[in-house]
Amino acid sequence: MDILHLIDRLEELVAEARRMPIGQGVVVDRRRLLELVDQMRSSVPWEVREAEQIVAERDAVMEEARREAEGVLHRAEMEAQERLEETALVQAAEREAEAVIDRAETRSQTMLDEAQAQVQTRLRQAEQAATNQMDEADRYALEMLRRLDAQLSAFASTVRSGIGALEERAGDALPSQLTDEAYEADEEREPVQT
Repeated sequence: MDILHLIDRLEELVAEARRMPIGQGVVVDRRRLLELVDQMRSSVPWEVREAEQIVAERDAVMEEARREAEGVLHRAEMEAQERLEETALVQAAEREAEAVIDRAETRSQTMLDEAQAQVQTRLRQAEQAATNQMDEADRYALEMLRRLDAQLSAFASTVRSGIGALEERAGDALPSQLTDEAYEADEEREPVQT
């Protein structure tokens, strides 16, 4: 079911809800609301769920990179404290820590950009698939309506031929005899069930 249709139904449910006597609150049928929420949840395209998974993986990688950078920085600080006399080593450690942080930030930014690109691609694919499905449904409905139109035209043609044949036969019969026969036929005819 189309997610936008479900959102419209949710909006209708809220619009039809009884207003509370005080304030802006309304009373909504909980069962109908929960059914709509379940339908909306099942209507979310798999691409969106996959995109959420990609974003979660990206966040995990960024967190791991951050922890790794903090670990490297912490180790560098410990080493620097142990060798305060060796200024060159302290400076080298600081530079290394900054380089690791820069690399981690660059790596996490690259992964973030790739994840966002994948999300956009998947969303475009989902939108294209939805559009294709709607177009196919429209084509199918049009074909069915054309078939129905052809069948109705054939049926109408048959009815007109029958009417013409009956009118032609009725033109040959005597007027009083035709009236009596039509009356008797109406008496005998069973009512049509609808």
